[in-house]
Formats: sequence, structure tokens, C-alpha cells
Amino acid sequence: MRTISRQYRVDRREIGFLRFIFEAYDGIAVVTTEDPLAGRISLHVAPGCEAEVDAVLADLARDILIESVDAIGPDEGRTREGP
Repeated sequence: MRTISRQYRVDRREIGFLRFIFEAYDGIAVVTTEDPLAGRISLHVAPGCEAEVDAVLADLARDILIESVDAIGPDEGRTREGP
């Protein structure tokens, strides 16, 4: 499956929580930790789920730090092949 890769900086203490939340939404996005000390993560969003992911992020951002960042790696803004 092709996914859309987005990068964020979050409170590093909340990375596990974010992973748990997106796992609970069963398939809309996968959280990958890029730099645990800096709190940098990638969200690999399933096609057609962008609006739902944006809504979840907007809701979570009321309580925890979530900010979009510039490219972390060569996948920024591109699609990614998955298994």
C-alpha cells in the first residue's frame, strides 16, 4: 500500500501514547519514531484517511505538543510503499 509520509515534533513522553491512539484507529496511520530524544515522528497515512488523521491530530494538539516539521528525510512529501 502506498502511504503519505508526514513528519512532526511531539513531546517525547507522548510518543507511545500517539502510537497507541493511531493503532486504535485501525489502519488510518502508522507512527514511526525518527528521533526519540527530539520527539520527532513520522506518520504514514493511508490513502483517503488524511482528513481523519488531521481531525485526530487537531484534537490531540489541544492537550499535547504536536507540530509539523520540515523534511526529516528523503520521504518527506512522498508516498511510501508498504508490505
